[in-house]
Amino acid sequence: MGDLIDDLLAGKHRALARAITKIENRSPGYRDLVSDLYQHTGDADVIGITGSPGAGKSTLVDKLAKTYRDEGLTVGVIAIDPSSPFTGGSVLGDRIRMASVSGDMDVFFRSMSARGSLGGLSTATADAVKALDAFGKDKVIVETVGAGQNEIDIVKTADTVAVLVPPGSGDDVQMLKAGILEIGDVFVVNKADLPGSDRTVMELREMIDTRNDYTQTAEHHDADAASEAAAVEAMARETDDEGWTPQVVETVAEDGTGVEGLIETLANHATYLEESGKGEERARQRYAEEIRTLLREDVNQLVAGELRSRGGIDEYVERVLDRETDPYAVADELVAPIEDCVEAERDG
Repeated sequence: MGDLIDDLLAGKHRALARAITKIENRSPGYRDLVSDLYQHTGDADVIGITGSPGAGKSTLVDKLAKTYRDEGLTVGVIAIDPSSPFTGGSVLGDRIRMASVSGDMDVFFRSMSARGSLGGLSTATADAVKALDAFGKDKVIVETVGAGQNEIDIVKTADTVAVLVPPGSGDDVQMLKAGILEIGDVFVVNKADLPGSDRTVMELREMIDTRNDYTQTAEHHDADAASEAAAVEAMARETDDEGWTPQVVETVAEDGTGVEGLIETLANHATYLEESGKGEERARQRYAEEIRTLLREDVNQLVAGELRSRGGIDEYVERVLDRETDPYAVADELVAPIEDCVEAERDG
């Protein structure tokens, strides 16, 4: 473990790849690895890129990485693909999607897949970002394939979130239900050379101007939208008279049009976070959520272990079906030993 950390901190990409594989697979010792790396983090600028499939995210990420490299900055990219059953994604696909920087050792690209479950992927992504940060990457980009609630939870690990919107996609309710409006710091109308881009820009600016009205409407008309809006409330990107108003930027990623303007907008937001103190505030919110998530995961594992030691869940299900007990009583019985340990530790 010590050699792996030393090699990673020394800038060896093979060690970085091994560390992220260990983190993604939750291999034995990964927690100690992340803990040891933590003191070396805090310098990278983390950018989240999300949006609907087909919006051109991969092409834009490629152009962003190329432009950052032209400025002499090093880049790490984590692409989240919840649909891929393969660890590491498709090698050929990675080469195609990052064509502008293929062969550049100062651009580290890694696909991370959910392998059937998005449950712990947001935590694994945050840990992988820490590894890239500790390695010394100047810019870390987290890209999600889609824009569902789970992927929004993943992209919220970023300092700045850019939401890509293709021209002609003015479905207000769907955007709200996905939580997109609440988390976007920058909205990018990519493929801006296509018909409908001007209208999409206008609709986005109207939505930003009347964001609170849209949220209230969603809460009134759709309970699901309200619950999802509440779920992102703790991480909401607030706008006030002296704060950051989400910007709308037009790009054509295929030929690089507008990419430098987008980078300038991302830099402006990073400056705002630092000068306003909002960056530290967001970090506090992120770490609070990360601690809560880890506690939930750890307690779930403890309960699962207790359940296995008692023969598994099937026997309890049979007893519930036979009306010998009920789900609440089962939960109380399984949690009781953990409660006893906690109380004994507190009293001791």
